[in-house]
Amino acid sequence: MSADDQAFLDILSSVPNDIRKYSGEVADYVDSHLEKVSNTLREALSSSKWIPESARPRPPPPPPKSFQMSVAPTVLGQLQCWVLKHKVLTTIVVLAIGGVTYKVIRRKVNRKKRRAKRASNGARLEVVVIAGPASEPITRSISLDLERRGFIVYIVCNTIEEEMLVQNEARPDIKPLMIDIVDPESARASIERFKLHLQSPHAAFQGAKPHHLSLRSLILIPSPSYPSSPIATLSPSTLSDLLNTRLLTPILTTQTFLPLLHATPLPYPTHHSLPANAKQGEKPSVLLLTPSIISSLSPSFHLPESLITTALTSFTSVLTSELSPLNIPVTHLQLGTFDVSSFTHNKALVTTTQAQRAETLKWDDGSRQAYARNFVAVNSKGGGGVGAVGKGSSLRELNNAVFDAMVSGRAGTVRVGMGSRTYGFVGRWVPRSLVGWMMGVRRVGEPRGEFGRGGIFGESLGLGPSRSTSPGSASSGNVHGLGESEYVSVYQGDTLPEGDYPDGFRDEHDGYDGNGH
Repeated sequence: MSADDQAFLDILSSVPNDIRKYSGEVADYVDSHLEKVSNTLREALSSSKWIPESARPRPPPPPPKSFQMSVAPTVLGQLQCWVLKHKVLTTIVVLAIGGVTYKVIRRKVNRKKRRAKRASNGARLEVVVIAGPASEPITRSISLDLERRGFIVYIVCNTIEEEMLVQNEARPDIKPLMIDIVDPESARASIERFKLHLQSPHAAFQGAKPHHLSLRSLILIPSPSYPSSPIATLSPSTLSDLLNTRLLTPILTTQTFLPLLHATPLPYPTHHSLPANAKQGEKPSVLLLTPSIISSLSPSFHLPESLITTALTSFTSVLTSELSPLNIPVTHLQLGTFDVSSFTHNKALVTTTQAQRAETLKWDDGSRQAYARNFVAVNSKGGGGVGAVGKGSSLRELNNAVFDAMVSGRAGTVRVGMGSRTYGFVGRWVPRSLVGWMMGVRRVGEPRGEFGRGGIFGESLGLGPSRSTSPGSASSGNVHGLGESEYVSVYQGDTLPEGDYPDGFRDEHDGYDGNGH
């Protein structure tokens, strides 16, 4: 069979289908018209008067009507339409309401009553031990605040000088606690004497009902001040001293107090009343306060602070895991910047650019050539320390956070102070190269632009080809903040204008060590 024959047969086979299709369409068309004609006739006959009523056909049923209910727009719908039309204004309103709500809630939290528990006769019952340098503004602020709230505050002292500083506060409920943590036997004996003191009955006044003291919290405050220097210029003795005073001291202090923390609440004689928290079996809390800005960013020339703070963070994590089964909460307070001008003379915290330049003159020629410009640039950004004059959060915020952490009974990490949360986010998510660039770090030999510290810095440091540094101008072994106090002229014979000197520089800084102290 040829292809033409096959095509003809296909056409013939499709003819019945086409006939069925077209016949169906014609039938539908005829039916629709016949139905219209029949309905018209039926309607006309049903309304004719000449046909008897019994013979009249019924009128056709009315066509179905589509039911549409007009619903008035609701308030929510109108609000949605308005929001879609005014997105910018809606965003401003939401931000304003959120800001006002945050302020109101924060004000209520700050006004919350924070007081220590007292006996029925008003006697103080709860004891707080603070292990931190007695001369630090943070230590003084926390101790004075806790004493005002009704606690008996003991500050751990290692030397006679520290004991005299505590006694100079002239507050009867802020007392020194002498503990030599370097000597384990002496430290153990001091803890036993302190334990017996807590177990002994006390009377607020003669004839009053005796009461007992209970340990509320142990607060560890390592010194928040650290030297800044390139790794190449840090001497082994400096690193050893920093590790001993900033890292080992808090660890050994905690180790010394652990037996007392385990034994609390202490057993008291049954014929004397117990403090309320002793009846409930509450355990004392452990607080560790460390700066967080430098450790979050890990910038150049801040190895000691970054290293020690990170190590203390790991120590807190391990201590939390060990003490959690014993129901002893451990809280790590990561501090931002606080205004400590009320506790420190302003001149003690002023670090000028001239002081930073003078510090670089103590380095050898190779270190000065490699690090001096970036060192001055990074340190001129502000340093990011805990203490500041005229800037930073109020110390009241820190005091409230310490009290809340003491009584909450929950372990964890708390960020408090200006910059603590922001710099934590920046250090976690912003690329490290961008952080360094923002702090003024540039490649050696790269021209400095708007954000740099070139030109005059290099000349004043003796880095340019036209200047040379005398061999006696560099003092090896002295590190920023820890070396021997000796003022080194920055301009090597040049005289600064009168306005470029810090206040009282000529009169009070004959022994200037380049650190602002």
